[in-house]
Parts: sequence; structure tokens; C-alpha cells
Amino acid sequence: MDAAFTAEQEEIRRTLRELVTKRCGPDEVKSAVRTPAGYDPALWSALAEQLGLPGIALAESYGGVGCGPAELALGSEELGRALTPSPLFATAALAAPLVERLGTDEQRSQLLPRIATGGLTAALAVPGTGLATALGLVGDNLGDWSGGGRAGGVQAKLADDGVWRLYGQAEQVLDGHSAGLLVVAAHTGGFARSRTLLYLVPEGAAGLVRTRQTSLDETRPQARVELRDVAAELLGTADDADVPGALAAVGDRAATVLAAEAVGAADRALERTVEYVKQREQFGRAIGSFQAVKHRLADVYVQVQAARSAAYYAAWAAGAGPEAEGAGPGQEGAGPGQVGGLALAQALDALRTAASEAVQLHGGIGFTWEHEAHLYFKRASSDELLFGPVHRLRARAAEQAELFGAAEAPAPGPARPAAAV
Repeated sequence: MDAAFTAEQEEIRRTLRELVTKRCGPDEVKSAVRTPAGYDPALWSALAEQLGLPGIALAESYGGVGCGPAELALGSEELGRALTPSPLFATAALAAPLVERLGTDEQRSQLLPRIATGGLTAALAVPGTGLATALGLVGDNLGDWSGGGRAGGVQAKLADDGVWRLYGQAEQVLDGHSAGLLVVAAHTGGFARSRTLLYLVPEGAAGLVRTRQTSLDETRPQARVELRDVAAELLGTADDADVPGALAAVGDRAATVLAAEAVGAADRALERTVEYVKQREQFGRAIGSFQAVKHRLADVYVQVQAARSAAYYAAWAAGAGPEAEGAGPGQEGAGPGQVGGLALAQALDALRTAASEAVQLHGGIGFTWEHEAHLYFKRASSDELLFGPVHRLRARAAEQAELFGAAEAPAPGPARPAAAV
């Protein structure tokens, strides 16, 4: 593994940091999240036109930049520093990879170039609150989160005219209220051929109702999507679609992007806290000169740097392919589908700690809800609720790696008397 960034990667980081610093301060973030879209369309256009960020990990044949997960992670880290509200994660880390992996040639050629230019945003709609489960981050993806043929979830039925119709609703759809395209996970086949497939639903489709929800973290907006007899297009073909496998593969890379984003947020929260303790005076001296404060911030610094190393390794492993996973220092035993989850767990831990210390060390002003430290605290809490919790991310990785040995079937016990049954 070569830990050094290329000149191109450093240029992406530098350019993006300049743009975000100039146009996405705390006041701009608070104003953007309160708009109907939930983000600044002008800034999104600049990210797409100047850096090609929505298509940075897409192939050049589809209008993308042709880079990989490492570049997308670097971009997400810079956006995470400012908590920039944008549809990048929902579009480039969740929906676009699914279209690229499962879509037909016609679907790829129609959708991916528009996504790459930023002209089309997309979102993954998963029923209920099972996004982390659907992505294979906290447990086996068995498809039961899509409804399982029972009431609830989203159901798909092939009508007599050959058109798929969707019924049901999905909660907690990231950027679902503003996305131009929804990739909807729905259950079909009843009990005989029960399975989950993905469907494409454009904005404005008849019977589609989208409502933006009030969420803890306004910078990552969520929506409730209701599908009332909505016509949809099957993503790919039903015969050979391995939807659970595709979701798990996309989930690991999405976890890598989230980890880098959380590292950027944690790093910036730490920077702002260090700046503050150097200026705030108590007993005639800056509180940053007190040994107890130094020790607390030093611990946060070590935790953030460790999380950054894990996120960078996960990004490298995702770009190098499954054969590279588990080959790095400290990653013995980690295999495909685990490195991203482990990096995310460490990054969420670091962000939670950095945000908590920011609130504490800013003193009385840090406890006011309006202070920007709470933006980072709410991001840390929201991400863990959506994609964690941390202990389940780690438990899932340990389970996949058989860290504690393969589970053994219980030995059969003695036969019980018929009267006791």
C-alpha cells in the first residue's frame, strides 16, 4: 500500500477546501438547510462543474471523471469539515453505484451521464428504518426489511400491461424529498418466490408523495416516500439480479465515504475547539494552557488521526479490490465487506468524542443550541442512529471475520418424555 497521495488527489483536496471555506461557513450552512431543497443549488452546481464531484467515481464512458473511491472519500472529507449540505452521498455513494452495478446498458447510458454532471440527483429508498441492515453494515441482508410479503414496507406487482406497480412507503430516505430519481427497494414474488428487487421511480410520477421529515441533523435531510400505485421501471433484469449482494458491496464503499466525511467533521470540530481554548481566559490565563485541557484535546487528536488512517486505508482497499482487503497493517483477518464498516465505527467514535469535547470546552456558550458545535454533535448522533450503532458495526465485522470462531450448532439434548412436551 502506498500511503502518499498523488498530485491530482492533493489538488482535489486543495481546490475543494478553498471552495467550501469560501462559500460554506456556519451561517451559510444554516441558511441552506432551511431552503426547500435542503442545500444550496448554486454550490452544488459549482461542485459538479469545477470538480465533477458527483461523477468523480464513475467511469469516463458514462461522463464521469474516472477516479475511484479514494477520490470520492477525499472529497467527502472536505465537505464533512464544513458539514456541507449536499446530495453527494445519496447520489454518488448509494444510488449511482447501484445503477452502475445492476442497470442495463440502456439505463446506465441514460442515467449515469446526467448524474455525473450534477443535473440529476438520486436517492435510495429503503422501507422502514433498515438502511444499515439493507447495506449489510450491521447484520445479514435477508431482505426482510423490504416487507417480506407482509403488510408494511414496499410491495411490487407486475400488472397485466407489463408495467411494475409499487405500493407502500419508505421512511428515512436521505435527500428523498428533492432527488430527481428514486431507487426503491421493494418486495415481490409473494411467499413462493420471495425476493427484493430495485426499481426506478422519477420525480413527479403519478401516485408518488414525498414529505420532508424533521430530523435531528438538518444537514442530512430525510424524507418519507409514499408510493400509491406508482408505475416503476425495474433496475436491471429480474432473472440475474443479486440485489442483496449489490447492496452489501455498495454498503461497504458507502461506509468508507461516511468514515472520511466523519473524520473531516471531527478534525474541524477539534480545530475550532483548539482555537477557542487559546483565546478564552480564566483566572488570568488561556484555558488552553491548563494541563487537564491539553490532555483532553491530545486524546481527541490521537483518536481523530487513528480514524483518519482507518478511513484512508478503507478507501485504498475499496479501490484496490477485494483481494487487497485484509492485507494492511492491523487489518489481519478483515475481509471483503468489513474494512469500510470498521473504519466507519472508528470515525463515528472520533466524531462523537470531538463534538462532545467541543460542546464541553466551549463552556456556557457551547451549551446553547444555536452554537455551531451543536451542528457537529447532531451529525455524530444522527449518523450513528442511521448507520450504526458503533458496537453493531464492530460486531458485524467480527462475525464476518469469524474472529471468535465459527458459530457451532448446539448439541442435541436428551429426548424429553412425551408428557413433558
